[in-house]
Amino acid sequence: MTIASRHISTWIDRPAKEVYEYACRPENLPAWAAGLGSSVEEVDGTWIADSPMGRCVVVFAPRNDFGVLDHDVTLPSGETVHNPMRVLADPPGSEVVFTLRRRPDVSDEDFARDAAAVTADLATLKRLLEERR
Repeated sequence: MTIASRHISTWIDRPAKEVYEYACRPENLPAWAAGLGSSVEEVDGTWIADSPMGRCVVVFAPRNDFGVLDHDVTLPSGETVHNPMRVLADPPGSEVVFTLRRRPDVSDEDFARDAAAVTADLATLKRLLEERR
């Protein structure tokens, strides 16, 4: 079975290290990742997001020097969705790339809706970071 992926990106006029340091902190998610949830809290070392789908567990890749922001989201159903995400240096700024993977049961309309949500989230991340200058 072929699984479709869509790479969604935005260029941010901020250094890659600064973008990474902000985006890798789960407590910042509600400010820019509305698609993931309106609030997030750490419970016994685990990050829990209140998402439109219900409470989800979010696990980020360990901090690294490569801009890897991959994160797994475990949905209320128990299904875990792996989300590849990178901050790429593009001096003087950076590019953030999110790979949206289409799950087998997702319709064309829902996949397009998911892509639009990710695009909006990245636009919010861009706005927040560029306003911080």
